[in-house]
Amino acid sequence: MTAEIVTIGDEILIGQIIDTNSAFISKELNRIGISVYQITSVQDDRQHILKALKEAEDNADIIILTGGLGPTKDDITKNTLCEFFNDKLVEDKAVLAHVEYLFEKYISTPISDINRQQALVPSKATVLKNKYGTAPGMWLEKDRKTFISLPGVPYEMKALIKDEVFPRLRGKYHFPYIKHRTLLTYGLGESAIAGRIEAFEDALPSFVKLAYLPSLGRVRLRLSAKHMDRSVVEAEIEQQVKKLIPLVEDIFVGFEEDNPIEGIIGMQLTQMGKTLSIAESCTGGRIAQAFTAIPGASKYFKGSIVSYATEAKINVLQIEKSLIEEHSVVSKATAEAMAQNVRKLFNTDYAVSTTGNAGPDKGDSDAAVGTVWIVIASEKGVSSEVFNFSNHREKVIMKATNKAFEMLLKEISKK
Repeated sequence: MTAEIVTIGDEILIGQIIDTNSAFISKELNRIGISVYQITSVQDDRQHILKALKEAEDNADIIILTGGLGPTKDDITKNTLCEFFNDKLVEDKAVLAHVEYLFEKYISTPISDINRQQALVPSKATVLKNKYGTAPGMWLEKDRKTFISLPGVPYEMKALIKDEVFPRLRGKYHFPYIKHRTLLTYGLGESAIAGRIEAFEDALPSFVKLAYLPSLGRVRLRLSAKHMDRSVVEAEIEQQVKKLIPLVEDIFVGFEEDNPIEGIIGMQLTQMGKTLSIAESCTGGRIAQAFTAIPGASKYFKGSIVSYATEAKINVLQIEKSLIEEHSVVSKATAEAMAQNVRKLFNTDYAVSTTGNAGPDKGDSDAAVGTVWIVIASEKGVSSEVFNFSNHREKVIMKATNKAFEMLLKEISKK
């Protein structure tokens, strides 16, 4: 069983917005055993949409479209669907009542005829109720192929997928069972890991696949199994995980499905009753943002300071100006002072600091672009390491962020 995703909108093609809808839909389809054959983005153009629909019909069993369902003239998806299905638009009274309700309860501007046109749907379509917006989803069938049209607003689309689309797909089709187990590793590159586990990979059963997912300082190892018998999949995945972990035990930090590394750190800190604070310079708040994205992080994460400028290190973190002048802002001495001072400031058990040159210029230091100092401070003392993370700014920032997580996890895991 295969699916194709078609996203409609000029704003995607000109880079004005990022297509997160396709990533979400692909992941959710995969969960229920549907493989995505292709993802296509097209203009708000009748001929382009018709061409994409025809090609998708030839490629896949299920075609999911997002976008182009608004009330304005450039939203032409419904009319184009009518042309493709040799159909016409009719008013759906339930959709109209819902649109009028939304305007009455939540929208300050008066409802107009343009807004009421959202209730027009192809007569052959089954309407999928959009609880959060005015554009309904639509389900159409042709020659044993299923076409599903959804609004492009992400939160509206996600609700429709979960509440309307998937229950109907499960009722109509019988899917194979797919299971993924993703191991998080830090500290070793993709090629080195591949060499280490080559014999393991060669011995995998035909219905189990291993994928390497490298990302600036970390590599995810994803085991995937697909079979019509769920019990076969569950048993085989667990067996292969047990074989793989001993081969990567020194770099393995947990399973992605359970928690990202920052979640693993947070869970351990909570269990230990310990707290954390952060002082960031070159990483610009990326580490703190990762922690605060986790619900309940306030149990262990007490605060952070993005002391990006030298003045902030002196005035906020209270680092002696003479120390910075002697050693520079990108130095072991400054990094250690940042970690120790932020730990005192927030009165935490652990603290992390980063300072470096992300580039493209050297800024207030003579250290080479890519140089980053990372420090973990605790009641046991400080642990400091210096790295050179290449000369690309985003690469430096992300590698430093991931390395800080790795170092912190190792520190709090010490007995």
